[in-house]
Amino acid sequence: MAAEAPISTEDEFWLFGYGSLIWKPPPHFDRRIPGYVTGYDHRGTPEKPGRVVTLIERSFWETLSDPHPSASSDKIWGTAYRIQAAKVAEVKEYLDIREINGYTIHYTDFHPADASPMIKTLVYIGTPDNDQFMGPQDPDTLAEHIYRSEGPSGPNKDYLLSLEMALDSLSPESGDYHVKDLSNRLRKVSEATGSVSQGQKALDHELKKVHSTDEQEETEKRIL
Repeated sequence: MAAEAPISTEDEFWLFGYGSLIWKPPPHFDRRIPGYVTGYDHRGTPEKPGRVVTLIERSFWETLSDPHPSASSDKIWGTAYRIQAAKVAEVKEYLDIREINGYTIHYTDFHPADASPMIKTLVYIGTPDNDQFMGPQDPDTLAEHIYRSEGPSGPNKDYLLSLEMALDSLSPESGDYHVKDLSNRLRKVSEATGSVSQGQKALDHELKKVHSTDEQEETEKRIL
């Protein structure tokens, strides 16, 4: 699908990573920078399907009725990855297979956490015609659903709590209100059931750098 050409210094290729891409980076990156983008929302999300976050255009989200309290910040925190020049085509092909179903490609300004100059990054944006797009949901009901759901990658609650931990680690101001609120609701569900499992704390994810798209695919089969 068509997309505007990126405006980037020295024709570098940068990717904005949100969700599990924060702790599961793409292959062949040589720089990783925490920071944020603006103009998007992250709350767009069949036997017990789990829930994950995706980015959607804020203008679309504002047309929906959201039962979750609104936060004032327009910043969506994540990480920018610079892909090695010789591997750009390979990584783009890999990401298209991984992300393109129900997503569209945008190029957007990324603001590094250290206030260094902006970077133009590629980002995959969720579209409402995606069959798995859930839209707004009652946060307590959603927390209970996440607590119960589990799939080949593991418990859905581990994904949420790991995302909370990953976002908190990016910058002193990077904690995400909606993710934290949902995580707190999840912890209450866990406490109410008397569970002392991983539902009460995030997995200790170590940033693992992989060196090929094949290796990345195997990593995704093994961990969240």
